[in-house]
Amino acid sequence: MTTLGAPELLAGGFVFAEGPRWRAGELWFSDMHGEAVYSTTSRGETTLRLEMPGEKPSGLGFLPDGSALIVSMAERALLRLAPDGSRSVHARLGELVADELNDMVVAADGTAYVGSYPTEPDAGVLVRVAPDGSASIAAERLDFPNGSALSPDGRTLIVAESKGRRFTAYDVDGRDGLVRRRVVATTPDAAPDGMALDAEGAIWAAFPLAHEFRRILPGGDVTDRVHVGDRMAIACVLGGDDRRTLFLLSASDWNAGNLAGARTSVIETVRVSVAGAGVP
Repeated sequence: MTTLGAPELLAGGFVFAEGPRWRAGELWFSDMHGEAVYSTTSRGETTLRLEMPGEKPSGLGFLPDGSALIVSMAERALLRLAPDGSRSVHARLGELVADELNDMVVAADGTAYVGSYPTEPDAGVLVRVAPDGSASIAAERLDFPNGSALSPDGRTLIVAESKGRRFTAYDVDGRDGLVRRRVVATTPDAAPDGMALDAEGAIWAAFPLAHEFRRILPGGDVTDRVHVGDRMAIACVLGGDDRRTLFLLSASDWNAGNLAGARTSVIETVRVSVAGAGVP
């Protein structure tokens, strides 16, 4: 196992950075408790993309036309931010999901898989939202679905079940559902959060209460760790021109009340040897 060196600061001054996605030379991310969506370059030049007061932005993804899809946790809706900056509602999911929404992964064709934020054990779901905005339940009985990723061929979806302390995979059946559920790795000592895949099939994931990011092989062996001191590790993604830059999002707390608007959340980077693969 390797413990990678200290990460380098890329950008800071956020309340709770979440949902990182690398696209067209920029890192997009939500500031959930700062109520906005941003992008930043590899030099840390940050742009405010959308203010979202009261809406709790979370998961991000992109449609084929370049529009950003944004999860509004509080509104239980999937919003669409067009390249020209106009905003619309892509899908309303309140009739399908009683809880708030959470993270999301969006396939190359624009199909989105949105997780819920359940308050009861094994009550989480993944909602499939088609490119036209129609929605259906794709998977049920998840123990707090969090970060998700799709394999390079788009045929496998992996989701971090935070309270279940495991990574669960499904086959994407090309219709409405996710099938052949199986556990690909367990993490009995810590709960996983935001995640990404690399070209060797390993999972990079955040572990908030362990204050670190880990690279995990199928089966659960850990090959690499990145520590973030006393901050919580929230989410990560592999990006940059060669997809070998690991972007690390961390925060001092995850509770909005405890944060009280303090802008202590940061984005850091570390270089890795295996490039990213799949989505995000």
